[in-house]
Amino acid sequence: MGSATTIEWTDATWNPITGCTKISAGCDHCYAERFSERFRGTAGHPFEKGFDLSIRPERLDQPLRWRTPRMIFVNSMSDLFHKEIPEEFIARVCDTMERAHWHTFQVLTKRSSLMRDFLRRRYGGTRGPLHIWFGVSVEDGGKKSRIQHLRQSPAGVRFLSIEPLIGPIGALDLSGIDWVIVGGESGPGARPMNPQWVREVRDECLKRGVAFFFKQWGGPRPKSGGRELDGREWSQFPALPASYGLAAE
Repeated sequence: MGSATTIEWTDATWNPITGCTKISAGCDHCYAERFSERFRGTAGHPFEKGFDLSIRPERLDQPLRWRTPRMIFVNSMSDLFHKEIPEEFIARVCDTMERAHWHTFQVLTKRSSLMRDFLRRRYGGTRGPLHIWFGVSVEDGGKKSRIQHLRQSPAGVRFLSIEPLIGPIGALDLSGIDWVIVGGESGPGARPMNPQWVREVRDECLKRGVAFFFKQWGGPRPKSGGRELDGREWSQFPALPASYGLAAE
């Protein structure tokens, strides 16, 4: 299991896969790539191969050994639905998540159609387990087709990560969506985020009764601009049944 993380909307990370390839403008300044490539060529380091796609079956059972319930961001250093990851291995990751029912798993992808098709094969016409949340990353109004793919997915909980928000989203259909995260880009070359883009998303969430989480303004460092939007922090999570999230026996 990954160590405690500074990501505001989760407790820990789990990376049975690391490495990825860029797919859209939201990937341009990828923090995971920047971190991984620092260690390329360092013998014995987990990122000795930098950000090359690497499948790590020895990590598959890590969540089963962590008995205290946690929110776990799955593949913070990759994308579970990268086209070069065998479906059999994706299924093994899902096997672990289903068995570790006392945790909350958060899976985020830009390969939205591949996620939709996999989940349809796995869960059919019923929505998957409530403790496994599937989401898509949307960086501007040109990537809203990913939201439609998510809506077509039989996920137990569906969420959007609108981060880094690098352009206006425009009209936003949140039907079937349970949670929305918004955040600005951080790190070298971070692209600025217009406050009005954020307000438009927040206001639509309020209108539709969708949980809204504002992660950061971004800048040279993740904490540079803080988390306040119009004088307050927004840290909402989707509502779940009262019996959900019980500790393992």
